[in-house]
Amino acid sequence: MTEAELDFAEVRRAFDHAAASYDAHAVLQREVCDRLLERLDFMSLQPGRVLDVGTGTGYGLAHLRSRYAASEFCALDIAPAMLKAARTRLPLPTWARRVLHRLAPSPAEVNHLVCADMERLPLSPNSMDLVWSSLAIQWAHDLETTFKGFHQVLAPGGLLIFATFGPDTLKELREAFTAIDDAPHVNRFIDLHDIGDMLIHAGFSSPVMEMEMLTLTYADLKTLMRDLKGIGAHNAASARRRGLLGKTAWSRLEQAYEMQRRDGRLPATFEVIYGHAWVGDKTRREDGRQVIQFNIGERRRKLGLT
Repeated sequence: MTEAELDFAEVRRAFDHAAASYDAHAVLQREVCDRLLERLDFMSLQPGRVLDVGTGTGYGLAHLRSRYAASEFCALDIAPAMLKAARTRLPLPTWARRVLHRLAPSPAEVNHLVCADMERLPLSPNSMDLVWSSLAIQWAHDLETTFKGFHQVLAPGGLLIFATFGPDTLKELREAFTAIDDAPHVNRFIDLHDIGDMLIHAGFSSPVMEMEMLTLTYADLKTLMRDLKGIGAHNAASARRRGLLGKTAWSRLEQAYEMQRRDGRLPATFEVIYGHAWVGDKTRREDGRQVIQFNIGERRRKLGLT
């Protein structure tokens, strides 16, 4: 979710278009994914079913499959081309391995590749034990509603763990764009504390939130913009300025960004937020009251009543 409403047709188009180039430009995305994976080292968890939300080209999915070899997996993404790219990371089906005499144990198989909006999960309640998402939920239209959907599909005792971007992400680029006009050119992201509140409102227990700043440096602005385009992460706000920047506007943007050059390089800051929360007793209402369910017919039978 961002402060400006997103154009989801544009989001899907951008990620579909970027599927072929994504891995070549996703240095930061792999680093954040690795750091999110490390956080699983401190959690006692053997999930039967795992949902990877925003699987992209499958980098995180491959690592999760190696970690939880006995689990069933569902990989979900809004962009069909991303799912097609993720499929190439998957092992051959069992029957094919047998035909080729490849009988060595392999990582867990991915049971489902699902093209869907994370806000409208086509999954049954209580069907997952782990919901994982690395740098995807910042594209949710309504993050609290998305969290409620995650809570619904997670079974009691299940875990949600994610990484997303915070408000200071690409602050240098956002500031430079103010030299051109007042239109939104860089997506805006939600504060860590607001995300924690949304988790509680969605029904999760004991959310844990962390934040760190990561900075990439570039020789020039064109290289930064090429990286952003290569991963499909350009501006998708409905109120965004359409069309390419003219030569004059681009020159003004470059000049504004040059004011932030340090030690011969242009910085690009990313505020990375990590969070995890558990699903508790689902018989409790959102206001904290517990729902006690009785099977009255069974109780009458046990008491010998008709």
